Amino acid sequence: MPVNPSRTAKPTPPSEMIRVPTVLIPVVRQLAKIHRDGHTIALLQGLEELISQFDSSMVMEATTELQHVEAKLEQIETQLSQQGAGVERKLEVIAKHLEKLERAVASGRYNGGGQARNKRSAYPYHMPSVELQAFKNENLAQRLGVTAQSLIAERENKSEKEFLSWSRNRDPMSVGWKWNAESGLYQPMK
Repeated sequence: MPVNPSRTAKPTPPSEMIRVPTVLIPVVRQLAKIHRDGHTIALLQGLEELISQFDSSMVMEATTELQHVEAKLEQIETQLSQQGAGVERKLEVIAKHLEKLERAVASGRYNGGGQARNKRSAYPYHMPSVELQAFKNENLAQRLGVTAQSLIAERENKSEKEFLSWSRNRDPMSVGWKWNAESGLYQPMK
């Protein structure tokens, strides 16, 4: 019997026991039989070709999947950028409403649920001093957060001292107001 030169030059390493999935057991047995029959090189070449086909198809599938994910991400980015402009507009509107509300609170038109408060404790910051001028009915009513008719009614139903105290409690700067019948204007009283 002729001696195979490849066997004498390089001894075959001992077989290793490995676990394979149950589904692959018949295939591994077939591969072992082909190996025992001496077709190891052809077997390895065939397996390498088969594996490279799987690998290339997996790469193609992965590339296709990545392209799909990239397209989806671009679509989401586009939607977010479009929504971002809408959000910015909404924030601007909210900022304007807050500005109006701050002005209303500062002018005394909003007194936090109808409870009378000490204006000085409600506004801890100091407003710059401004020289106040005499006001007409409508202007003072707006400053005090009442209607012109209710301002007149308060002036007529209260004494001068009571009206001064009442207007001081309503004024955002705690300024009292006195009616001057000659000029028809309300004068600030500090």
